[in-house]
Amino acid sequence: MTVEDDISFFERVPTLGLLGRQALRILAIGAETRYVHSGEVLFNAGDEGEGGFVVQEGSFQLAPAGDDGKAVVVGPYTLLGEVALFADSARAATATALEPSSVLFVPRPLFLKMLDSFPDSARKLRDNLAGRLSQSTQEISNVRDVLAAYDRK
Repeated sequence: MTVEDDISFFERVPTLGLLGRQALRILAIGAETRYVHSGEVLFNAGDEGEGGFVVQEGSFQLAPAGDDGKAVVVGPYTLLGEVALFADSARAATATALEPSSVLFVPRPLFLKMLDSFPDSARKLRDNLAGRLSQSTQEISNVRDVLAAYDRK
């Protein structure tokens, strides 16, 4: 793929698409393509995240640490390890390729440098993340209210 192809690809990724073509050009130039065989683990729950992965082709099963969570399947245009783009963090799930797959790896230092270079893009991303956090907080509050009502019965 060319850099232009990678930029167009990144534009279709929900979180990254907010950044704009010039910011995405930096990511496209610095991203690393990785090929993953069927059944191969891309990363394990608990591994230190050094950046994010965007699924280009194929699909992955994401299995949370422990037996408590339900595994999900994701495919192209999915950003894996979003938090690891911003900060040191442990992977929350194990990502296993369900078929031959490819991903673009975006290292954290590259992502942070891009944000420093494109403050308007950083603001758009911050606003989006703040909105998502607010929505999650509201959903948690709603669940808490339901559980509290159940406990009173």
